[in-house]
Amino acid sequence: MPIRLLWPDVVMSQRLNLELEPADTERLANLCGQFDQHLKQMESRLQVDIFCRGNLFTVQGEQRQARAARRLLKQLYQLSETEMLTPELINLHLQDSGMAEIADADNSEVQADDITIITKRGAIRGRGPNQKRYLHNINQHAVNFGIGPAGTGKTYLAVASAVAALQADQVQRIVLVRPAVEAGERLGFLPGDLAQKVDPYLRPLYDALYEMLGFDHVTRLIDRNVIEVAPLAFMRGRTLNDAFVILDEAQNTTTEQMKMFLTRAGFGSTAVITGDVTQIDLPKHQLSGLKQAAKILKHVDGISFSSFSAKDVVRHPMVQRIVQAYDKAGLDDSVDAD
Repeated sequence: MPIRLLWPDVVMSQRLNLELEPADTERLANLCGQFDQHLKQMESRLQVDIFCRGNLFTVQGEQRQARAARRLLKQLYQLSETEMLTPELINLHLQDSGMAEIADADNSEVQADDITIITKRGAIRGRGPNQKRYLHNINQHAVNFGIGPAGTGKTYLAVASAVAALQADQVQRIVLVRPAVEAGERLGFLPGDLAQKVDPYLRPLYDALYEMLGFDHVTRLIDRNVIEVAPLAFMRGRTLNDAFVILDEAQNTTTEQMKMFLTRAGFGSTAVITGDVTQIDLPKHQLSGLKQAAKILKHVDGISFSSFSAKDVVRHPMVQRIVQAYDKAGLDDSVDAD
């Protein structure tokens, strides 16, 4: 009978002990969650086993994952003193703890120059190396592309960067643009003024603005035309100076529309183009302007491309698993412009 050698598994596995101080019963309950749901969430995502007895914790698993889990437990216990931990909050911190898996030498510069955006509602930071690099690119380049699946923070971080630039007087206005493909760009047939016609298509951008600035303040800025809403079809012939322009859902632009938008940039302006090339609503015979721009402009100076994947999803973990399932099925038509 052949002998099974278990030595490689022993080498790969590590058992780490952790004592959390002070031994506060309420904070420990906050950390572990009801019926230890927070610990189970960490075990599932990091592929480790966590055992606790009072304030004494033991983490067992692959070396890198075990160390990440121990580090996360320390961070969350510090946070438990001032905040009520929730599965959503645990998920966001888990996203950060997984950075070691996907970090590489290229990330060291971005990590050192970590960008924090301060808004009236709090601080906003990139989570994971791709989000951090994305913020860094927006801060350094005039034209920026963020390409990847839903839930990766492309639009939210673009809006946060726009708000920060406006508050720092780096730009005079924010312009929100979106192709209204669902309406066939025939907005004249929809009821209401221009803003009311485009509102349904720009809801994610509005939601981010409301969260960062508050509903009343955003309304006042729109009334003063400091925040402008514009369907892509209405951008033709304009030149935008001292503006932060965000083109959302750019996968639904045609080649002509994308070229037209990119040539609207004026002095002192920053443009961010976001989109998910796996969710194109254009007619099948029509090429996405976003996909083509990623190929044509890949090496143009002053233009940055940030690519996101399922690992960057910061919504419910189920969203990440859905994106990964589609990728595995071979239905991913994403563009890697790095």
